[in-house]
Amino acid sequence: MKWIILNRYKIKVYGKKGKVLPKGALEEHTSFLQSILTNDIANLKENHFNYNLWLTGNGQPREEFFVYKFKDHYLLDTDARADYIIHEFNKIKLSLQVYFENMTGLVRHLHIFGDGATEFVEKTFDISLSNFEIHQEKEFFIARNPLRVGENGYDIIGSIYRILEMLNKKDEITNREFEDIRIRNCVPRIHKDLREGFHPLEANIVNYAFSLTKGCYVGQEAIARVHFRGKTPRTLSKFSIEGIVRENDKILGEDKPIGVITSINSKKSEALGYILRKYAEPKAEYRAGLGKVKFISECKLEI
Repeated sequence: MKWIILNRYKIKVYGKKGKVLPKGALEEHTSFLQSILTNDIANLKENHFNYNLWLTGNGQPREEFFVYKFKDHYLLDTDARADYIIHEFNKIKLSLQVYFENMTGLVRHLHIFGDGATEFVEKTFDISLSNFEIHQEKEFFIARNPLRVGENGYDIIGSIYRILEMLNKKDEITNREFEDIRIRNCVPRIHKDLREGFHPLEANIVNYAFSLTKGCYVGQEAIARVHFRGKTPRTLSKFSIEGIVRENDKILGEDKPIGVITSINSKKSEALGYILRKYAEPKAEYRAGLGKVKFISECKLEI
């Protein structure tokens, strides 16, 4: 089992208390999140969570959020600065009575994953969680999250000092090692692989990041148009590296650009990048930078 303290931002989202809603109406904080994020917030069960993108109007990735649902509020977990998100959300909430609270300094975020993680959780807390399910304790909550680096893992968020005392220090990993595991397991990251200039469906995340049935949200038309057209021209893929290849280097085939490298691990041996589907063939080799890359597989996380 491995573990790491994640330095991400936390935002509480809640609505005006005491309001009696008409039958079928959404709470305003639920309605707000439903209108701007890519996944289905309205039908998210209490003590469950999902993964979302916040898109621009033309469907480009802007930020990402894990959205944890509790009885009377949501907790957003994001890589973006909380003050920036709160400022932007306040600009677009209009007349909705939705409120945002920066919780970043009040909670800590432990992620444990890999072999032994489930056994540790079940033995320590006497619980068994399904993927995307949350269990609340007095000082923290535990959520089973397979999406962080594409391995069986658990988010433990809150006051975690008691839990840290139970963990073996030698099992702690660095941010660089965490990033290497993400790349090895072919998991796209916001502002690296999910970024302006690349359609998010090219990253093959539709099975866990999007609802195609919930109706309108920011960027929804651009997503639906590409999805119902069929496969995207490009696909996010994993490559092995030989020679000197850097992030943002073009992948060249037949002396023309056919893709681009977006993430490289610390050993400069593996990379993620986009490539035209017609060139995504097993063991195919292409020039990139001052070296070459060999196609390994498309990135597609099965949950």
